Amino acid sequence: MMAQSDLERDVFQTARGDLTIYFVGHGTLMFDFNGMIIHIDPTMREYDYSKMPAADLILITHHHGDHLDATALNHIRKSDTKTILTEVCLENLKDPGETIVMKNGDRQTILDIPIEALPSYNMVHKRPGGEPYHPRGIGNAYLVELGNKRVLIGGDTENIPELKVLKDIDIAFLPMNLPYTMTPEMVADLARAIQPKILYPYHFGQTNTDELVELMKDEKNIDVRIRDLR
Repeated sequence: MMAQSDLERDVFQTARGDLTIYFVGHGTLMFDFNGMIIHIDPTMREYDYSKMPAADLILITHHHGDHLDATALNHIRKSDTKTILTEVCLENLKDPGETIVMKNGDRQTILDIPIEALPSYNMVHKRPGGEPYHPRGIGNAYLVELGNKRVLIGGDTENIPELKVLKDIDIAFLPMNLPYTMTPEMVADLARAIQPKILYPYHFGQTNTDELVELMKDEKNIDVRIRDLR
């Protein structure tokens, strides 16, 4: 494919070829896994998706407008693109294409990639009326196995018990902005529990990422990488 030369990226070697992670912005990512294109929460507010490569696989964590964008999806879907999403996402799309609804706890292997849908919700941060910004059971985090790399895509979550029990995580994307997701202290707490080899805070808005770096300075086994994902 034509590389998105204007996007920051990291490259990892896996047992099934290179994994290139493109940091599109906010909660939006793109993976090139040995030629397979995987888009995560593609939105036009982060990039002009008419210029993006077509997707083999799309993962959508939840239905909020900074994660679900029908226009972006229409630009990158092919006739055989697999789109994984939640029930509420499906309800919000007029033309969903070929979709696979996954609920919290579901596991499937799609295009030879094992994928697990995990809970992603708020326990602490709530709207003025008392409802969590992200109620339990509505959104997904995803644990994706790409070759021998286990990648956690947190979606919009806090440091919930269901995520703190995860093991053997190679790369973790954890959201860090108030009032919608986690404080730096919450991210550090979750990261210390799951011990990812590489931690990318994402969806961080105006949060000072230096605070997380300082909190994690004694965790020698976790490589905290800051990319332009505000």
